[in-house]
Amino acid sequence: MNQLRVIIAGGGTGGHIFPAVAIGHALRRLHPDTQLLFVGARGKMEMEKVPQEGFEIVGLTIAGFNRSHLLKNLTLPFKLLKSLWEARALLRQFRPDVVVGVGGYASFPVLRAAQGLHLPTLIQEQNSFAGKSNKILAKKARAVCVAYDHMDRFFPADKLVRTGNPVRKSIAHSIVSREEGQQWLGLDATKKTILIVGGSLGAKSINEAVDKNLERLLAHDVQVVWQTGKGYYQQATERTRDLSAVRVFEFIKEMDHAYAAADFVVSRAGALAIAELCIVARPVVFVPYPYAAEDHQTSNAMALVEHNAAEMVRDADAATELIVKLERLMGDYTAQSLMKKNLRAMAIADADERIAEKIIEIAQAAKR
Repeated sequence: MNQLRVIIAGGGTGGHIFPAVAIGHALRRLHPDTQLLFVGARGKMEMEKVPQEGFEIVGLTIAGFNRSHLLKNLTLPFKLLKSLWEARALLRQFRPDVVVGVGGYASFPVLRAAQGLHLPTLIQEQNSFAGKSNKILAKKARAVCVAYDHMDRFFPADKLVRTGNPVRKSIAHSIVSREEGQQWLGLDATKKTILIVGGSLGAKSINEAVDKNLERLLAHDVQVVWQTGKGYYQQATERTRDLSAVRVFEFIKEMDHAYAAADFVVSRAGALAIAELCIVARPVVFVPYPYAAEDHQTSNAMALVEHNAAEMVRDADAATELIVKLERLMGDYTAQSLMKKNLRAMAIADADERIAEKIIEIAQAAKR
């Protein structure tokens, strides 16, 4: 097969960026001659993170629907039209064999423009509840790669490919031991460790619940690794200045070490976090972000809760219920064992290569 040209579009959060990058690396492993171009949204974190992984990226003039400040949405139709025009120009210039959408701001205009130009498209739907954009795009897509059962509720059954969600290679195939993770964090390997993460941007409800109950948690003779996000980092640093059993991070890049060190996890329920936690198999309490599109994080979490693979606390109840549920889990060894077993049963460590293989298959069919 001749050189493969692929555009991967999407971003906005780590939950979209890291899977996109994982697919890019898998394509280069399976087909080293692949010419890759990433397309993101100007001003968003993918414009920094993707080049750090050695990939070229172009930014579009696009933004998402703002649920907090509705007046800011007045310019959205104009930004969407401009981004569609930019996407068409980019597609004509790059001439991709396949265009892949991973979700996020840039995904819709690029795939919509590609379908208008009759280019093959593939959707990577990460969540258990599909968004409106992907349901629209799926009608003309060649394939929809999914991570959950029963996705024929949203997409044509003949287009579905069960691949799982791509996870960073450092986590999917981690060889970091618990002792190495503890040492990296400067912790005591003889103590149980709680890892608290609110996604790449942090989580207000989780941070406030932890802040309020730190001494209560530490009374269980545990250690806490707390990723706060940028907005809460300074406050958390000052709060824990005299607490030697707490490590505070704005963002943890080396999540393989953090997961290796952890005995319990508190997390948002983004698709990437769930895919990672299935692989590392750590007992977890999810606090889904309630304002995600179609409340998909709650659907994601419930898909695990129903399989006895996780606990869940609603965002509005985090202040009163999160620490209570975490304490109960820490004391229930039967629940911990069952959770680990069921998480491992749901894990897919090679999702990136499964998706890359499907992209190559679509490109080969298009070239015939």
